[in-house]
Amino acid sequence: MFRPILTGALIAGTLALAPNFAAAHSVHAKPDDKVKAAFDIIETRITTTRDSATFSTRVRGEAGSEKPAATGKFEGSGVYAYVWPTSLNSGDIGFERDKGIVALAVTFHPDFDDAAYGKKNRSVWHPHWVVLNEDKACAGGLKVSDIPEGSKPKLPVTWPGVPLLIDSPEYPTALKGDTVDVTIPLSLIGGIKGASYDGVTAGLKINGNLHSPLLCVDNVFKVASGNLSLPGKVMPAK
Repeated sequence: MFRPILTGALIAGTLALAPNFAAAHSVHAKPDDKVKAAFDIIETRITTTRDSATFSTRVRGEAGSEKPAATGKFEGSGVYAYVWPTSLNSGDIGFERDKGIVALAVTFHPDFDDAAYGKKNRSVWHPHWVVLNEDKACAGGLKVSDIPEGSKPKLPVTWPGVPLLIDSPEYPTALKGDTVDVTIPLSLIGGIKGASYDGVTAGLKINGNLHSPLLCVDNVFKVASGNLSLPGKVMPAK
């Protein structure tokens, strides 16, 4: 499902910059009984105030009520995620520029910790910045970008020490009722005003052999726009 959508988005650069999306705000989606209610996106949006940006997704069911089963080991373990793919540049979030699709993800994974500074986070939903790229080895067509052994790329201070382009900031995150919210100080997120975005719910999986790609998008539950066209536009909250 995701591979042709992604390929089109990569070829276009960022489809959301097209003129017909200029007036878009939040992204609405029709309910789909074939998708689990906890991941059935109804609306996704990113809004700003004077000091912060809020990433928000509303689903048909109870947000966060579905979690991957624990396997007792890191390799082959699962991750569930609420994701906001954006038109941000990887340089806006502390990595080197032009490294792939920048997304904020709220994740749960019971078999490992990937918080900054060695902290624990396996028992709570928590946010990450991730840089995504196409990889045909992944069932969902996407991977979190690997860091090749021996390379020394630019990394954010809250990089968790894993060989991936992933960041583990401690942004306030709330799952309440049917909604997931993440609030980010504008001082920490360059380029967000006027950016384009979409909403995705997905399952990811750690490679059973712990080789590249290490973390794949394994199953896309729903794309808010239906085609990853990033039709949302970040605007001031009303």
